Order: sequence, then C-alpha cells, then structure tokens
Amino acid sequence: MTRTIIQNGTVISLDPDIGTLEDADVLIEDGEILEVGHGLSASNAEVIDAEGQIVLPGFVDSHIHLAQTQVRGIAGDWSLMNEYFDHMLGNITGLYQPEDMYLGGLFGALEKLYTGTTTALDWSYPNTLEHGERAVDALQDAGLRAVYTYGPPGDDSAKWWYNSDVGLPEANIRELHEEKISDDDLLSLAIGLRGPDFCTNETALSDLELAREMDALATIHMGATVWPSSVYGDEYQGFGCLRDELGPDINVAHGNHFSQEDVDYAVEQGVSFSSTPEVEMQMGHGIPVTGKVLEAGGRPAWGVDVCSDISGDMRSQMRIGLQVQRMFDNQRILENDEEVTDIGITARDTLEMATIEGAKALGMEDEIGTLTPGKRADIITIDATHFTTAPSHSPIQTVVFQADSSHIDTVLVDGEPKKRDGELTTDKVTEEFDRFVASGERLVEESGIEL
Repeated sequence: MTRTIIQNGTVISLDPDIGTLEDADVLIEDGEILEVGHGLSASNAEVIDAEGQIVLPGFVDSHIHLAQTQVRGIAGDWSLMNEYFDHMLGNITGLYQPEDMYLGGLFGALEKLYTGTTTALDWSYPNTLEHGERAVDALQDAGLRAVYTYGPPGDDSAKWWYNSDVGLPEANIRELHEEKISDDDLLSLAIGLRGPDFCTNETALSDLELAREMDALATIHMGATVWPSSVYGDEYQGFGCLRDELGPDINVAHGNHFSQEDVDYAVEQGVSFSSTPEVEMQMGHGIPVTGKVLEAGGRPAWGVDVCSDISGDMRSQMRIGLQVQRMFDNQRILENDEEVTDIGITARDTLEMATIEGAKALGMEDEIGTLTPGKRADIITIDATHFTTAPSHSPIQTVVFQADSSHIDTVLVDGEPKKRDGELTTDKVTEEFDRFVASGERLVEESGIEL
C-alpha cells in the first residue's frame, strides 16, 4: 500500500458536491483518491506541499496524433485539403518506420505530461503491427494514461482513404489489443473509423461492427471538409450510413459541417464531439462545432489534433475554443444593434471541456476528470504565487487565462509522479533526444517537402 497526501492547496475538484476548497488536502492510496477535504492526515504518506498552488484534475486531450511530434513546425501554413492530405497522409506517414512511431509518440506523450495532460486519445496510423506495438511502447514508457486508436495504415492513402473499400486490419488490431493493451490499467483501445466521408458505406459499417465486437470506442474524423459532397451529391448528408448506428460509443472529431439538426440528433444519441479549434481554424475545416453542441444541450471535449502544426498544450485549446465561441455569441448580439451585457460560455465551462468532458468522450468519466473519492489520482498542481499568476483571485480563471506549462509543478498519473518541482521524473528526454531529432530530420528530408 502506498499513500500520498497533497496538502494545503486550493483544490478545484470540479465535483459539484465538493466544489473548490481553500487550504485543502487530497489523500491518495494506491493510485485512488480516498478523500478530499480539510485537515486530512495519513501515516507513512508521502507529502506533497501544495501551499500557494492550485490542485485540479489533469487535462484530457480527446484527439491528437502523437506520432507527428518529431515533424513539428512543418504544417503551420498548411491547409487541410491541399498540403495536409498530400504531404502528411499521402507522403510522410508512409515513410514512418516502427522506431519513428516510438520516438514521436514518446516525446508527444512526454510533452502531454509536462504541460499537464494526464490522458490522451492517440489517433494513430500504424503501417504494420510492429508500428502499432512501438506506438504503444511509447505510451507505456512515458507513463501517460491513453486511449490508443488503431486507425488506417499510413502507407497508401489511395487504398485507405478517399472512398476506400478496404476494411481495417482486424488481425493486427486484435493481436495488439491482446498482447499490449488489455492487461495495462493505463491503456485502452479505440478503433479509428474513416466513416462515410472517407470510405464506402459497407466499409464504414464493417469497421464500426469491429469496434463494437471488441467493446472499443469508435472515433471518426467526420464533417471536417466540404469535399464529401463529391461522394454524397450536391448536399452533404451528415452522418450518412452511420446515422441509425449512433450511440455513446461513438466519438466524432471535428464535425464542423454538420447541420444543427445532425448535431441535435447525435447529442440525443449520446455521441461525443471532439473539437480542435486551433487547427480547425487554420486549416480550413470551418467553424468549430462547439456552438452547435452547446445549442443541442451537450458539451464538446477539446483536443489538439495535429501536433506537426501546433503545440500539444491543452491550455491553448481551452482559451482559443472559449474565446472563439464567445466571439460568435457576441457577434449575434451586436448584429441586432444590442450591447453585449452577458458572457455565455464561462472559464469553468472550458476547463470542464478539458477535463471531465474529455473523460466522458473517452468513456472514462467514472475513473478520471474530477477530484472525486473513488476516482484515479490523475492530478496536477499549478503555482499560483509566481509573479505571472499572482494574485489568484479566481483559481479557475488563473488556470485558464494565466497559467502555462512553466507553472505546472506536479503531475500525477494514477498517483505516480510524472513531474515534480517543475521537471519530468523520467530520463527518457535526455536518453532519446538525439534519436528523436534525427527521426524528424530524416522524415522531412525523405518526404521532399519544401518548407
């Protein structure tokens, strides 16, 4: 039995029955939160002094491609339909060797931990079973809680995308799950569906059937482009053949072009939406789905998406997603010749979209996302005494608007420290850094892209 107690912090539990507590403690035993309150004590416990710090659940990234980490800085001026599809899906992903998957995934996962994300859905394009195995090795070596998403291989875009009639490699998925994931408490499996935007109806339904047979989350890139009209005809048909199959085991990434009616129906069926606002606004996906999901009575989860383009820090998505939605809400009021006198979506809303809503999207709301006794101890602490964060009049606003990765003092995953005193606890960064950089240089050079 191992015990840890976080003492004297400002605890943002995000649990409505507990609330936000000043000078409070969190007691952890064997990776589980036992108690949140004042004046807690525990014999033989490791003490984390959180005086002057904000204590909250770790962030949850509901959609990211971690293996792109070593090709950072190439996609900042790319559009989705032109450069990204051609250069990334049609070129670079096919050049990945298993060790490239490992190195990209490792440093992507370490960036997640360093910046306060304790759980991520890693949407992967493994060219072979070995590619998938090394991608999972990276998650395990980093110690990140993760949903490993086995998507279509990246070796042949014509085969796996663009109205594909080829099903996902079932044998590889089943073997990877059985050998590497099923017995790991920090890992779970998702199936990366292409959906009717990118494959035939028969293939889309077959891939979904596989996910349901394996009791795996089905996560789909949908509604992110206007080109599906070439598949459906003059009018984009939303969920198409999947409409009657929608349920809480389906997660939609993006969804920008869905109608309000589509989103209303999907939310009613329990579908989760992952919005990645920064990438979507740059690459031409369209207006983030956030407003439509809110209008439908749901709430989206935030994600980073393409880390070959932007930072893996979830606070950027919290801030950008929040302020963009506020802009649209405010503009509707201004266009009616009225003054904006009330702000709709709040700082707490966007923080919850980066924590408990992400947990719900990944089917983990009973395990993580709030500091609730009985849940796993995925916890971060943020320095509120630094001259760039103090004074912290509103802890939630400090987290959303002022804090950055340099203020994150401690990161626990399942009660285990991954960052202490502002530094990662692993030696992997120094051990693997040269190989990581060399991997990125080789991939960019062999791709022949011009930067």
